Amino acid sequence: MISKRICGVVVGTAATVATVATVGLSAPTHAVPPVGPTAAADGLVDVATAVPDALIDLRYATADNFTKVRLYPRGARCLVHNSMAPGLATAANRLRGKGLRLVFWDCYRPHSAQVKMWQVVPNAAWVARPGPMATSHEAGRSVDVTLAGRDGRRLDMGTGFDDFTPASHAGATGIGAAAQRNRATLRRAMESGGLAQYAGEWWHYDGPGSGTPRPHLHAPVD
Repeated sequence: MISKRICGVVVGTAATVATVATVGLSAPTHAVPPVGPTAAADGLVDVATAVPDALIDLRYATADNFTKVRLYPRGARCLVHNSMAPGLATAANRLRGKGLRLVFWDCYRPHSAQVKMWQVVPNAAWVARPGPMATSHEAGRSVDVTLAGRDGRRLDMGTGFDDFTPASHAGATGIGAAAQRNRATLRRAMESGGLAQYAGEWWHYDGPGSGTPRPHLHAPVD
C-alpha cells in the first residue's frame, strides 16, 4: 500500500527488469554489495541476500508509476528489514520449486517518497497519509511483489501494480481464472514464510512487526 500501502493505478508498461541471479541458486552468482552504514544501522539488508534469483523492478525508481515521476534515485536498491529475510527466502524457495520467481516492485520506502505520493493522491482509500511514525514500507517491513517464470516473463495477476480499482483487492472476484490461481500461488508461498497479505492489494505483503509504529528511518535507498 502506499503509506500503509499504496494501492494504485496500473501505470503503463513494465520497467526494465534487473536480474539479480539465476534461478535455483542458493546464493547470488555475484557478491551483493554491502548496504551503507545508515541502512545497516537501521537493520536493512539487500533483498538479493535472501532471494538470489529475485527480479528487481522498483517502479518508483522510474517514471512508470502513478505519480508519473521518479521518486527514487537511479540504481535504487530493494532493501528490507532483516526480520523479513527468512520469510522471503522461504517463499522464494517454495516458488522456485514451481519454476517461478519473485519480482519486487517496492521494498523499503523513505518517508520523503511517501509524502510525495500523498501530495499526488491525497486519498486515504488508496494512499496512506504520512504520519509522525513509520510502519509498513517506511519501516522496511513490507514488500510489493508479483510472479514471473524462470525466463522473467510476468504471470497474469489480473491487474498491474498500483491499480486503484476493486480488481486490485486481494479477494477480487472479477478477474480471470488464471489470475485467481496465480494470486493464490503467490499468497500461499508468502504465507509459508509468515508474510501476511494486505486485503486491499494483492501484491502487498507485510513482515513481522509491520504495523508497529517506529521512528522514521533515514537510510537512502541506494
